[in-house]
Amino acid sequence: MAPSPTHPPTHRRSSRFRESRAVLLSVPFALIAVVTVVDVLAPPEVHLGPFLVAAPALTASFAGPRTTGFVGAVAVLAQVSVAIARTSLTDLNHTFQIIALVLISAFVTFFAHLREVHERQLTQLRSVAVAAQQVVLRPLRERMGPLRIASVYLSAEAEAQIGGDLYAAARTADGTRLIIGDVRGKGLEAVGEASVVLGAFRAAAHLEADLPGLVGYLEAAVAADPDRGSDGPSGPGRPDEGFTTAAVLDVPDGEPSLRVVSCGHPPPLLLRAGRAVPLQVDHPAPPLGLSEFVDTGFTPQSFPFEPGDVVLLYTDGVIEARDASGAFYPLPERAADWPGDGPEALLRHLCADLLAHTPNGLLGDDAAMVAIERVGGLP
Repeated sequence: MAPSPTHPPTHRRSSRFRESRAVLLSVPFALIAVVTVVDVLAPPEVHLGPFLVAAPALTASFAGPRTTGFVGAVAVLAQVSVAIARTSLTDLNHTFQIIALVLISAFVTFFAHLREVHERQLTQLRSVAVAAQQVVLRPLRERMGPLRIASVYLSAEAEAQIGGDLYAAARTADGTRLIIGDVRGKGLEAVGEASVVLGAFRAAAHLEADLPGLVGYLEAAVAADPDRGSDGPSGPGRPDEGFTTAAVLDVPDGEPSLRVVSCGHPPPLLLRAGRAVPLQVDHPAPPLGLSEFVDTGFTPQSFPFEPGDVVLLYTDGVIEARDASGAFYPLPERAADWPGDGPEALLRHLCADLLAHTPNGLLGDDAAMVAIERVGGLP
């Protein structure tokens, strides 16, 4: 499963948007029609014309400047029709109402234009961030030694705030090493810091003999990054403010086990016989980039990993997804419900269930998952 951003299909979202926009657009026109008819039929001392300004103002909240300007023009024509029907265009009261309506329509049309420009800039920024992330986050091989692997990246819909979720895998002489992580922050800065971690992992996974040495290399790479914690959209930062949570795994080919070093990351889940067991380490390390503030080492811990077992790695965007009531997504329970048919089927099941859990199928933060299955007997 490729790591490209995954969310509800684009054509389906576009269709829903067009339908909802058509429904919303009927509101200002209905308002113009009602105010015009009632104002014409109202007693001479009653004037409802000022209510027409609500039509272009409402339109500007969801439509572009052209539609807003058109609705404003219709509202002005309606006010002119009321003036002709009730008195005349030279009537002072109606003249001032028409002038005020023209000015307000021009103002809201201008603000609709500014909003459209801002949205276009956000779309361009997100496109750049997505492209950069796809270059950094390479697809994982479906088969590595005795392991079957699937991965997925779920893109949030929060403007251009793409996250710094990362994962990678590398073969060694006697096994497979994997990493999943989440960079603090959003946007292109997070993607850049993720590239530092991934580059260090790909460079050292084959060279470092043991897992603590590999994690130590990653820590040194993050700590030495001159752009870590640099200024971004969220405001100014200091070099010591950037960090990355990560779980680094070593899966030997010839042993029914795996070793984990957790650097402040959510624990992997071991799926076996309809149960989802968190692989919680006894001695977690601080996130990468923060070990200089905590006197601790990188202690690996071993867990059983037998043929037929599946290990699920994930970022906090999965477990922090909320439903309409604010409840978090219960990943262990939902993963345990998986009937079992390989890692790709597991991720398809979880992706559909996660999007169904969130309002309108929209995530508040990017999320990544990697599923690893040990297949066949041990050599």
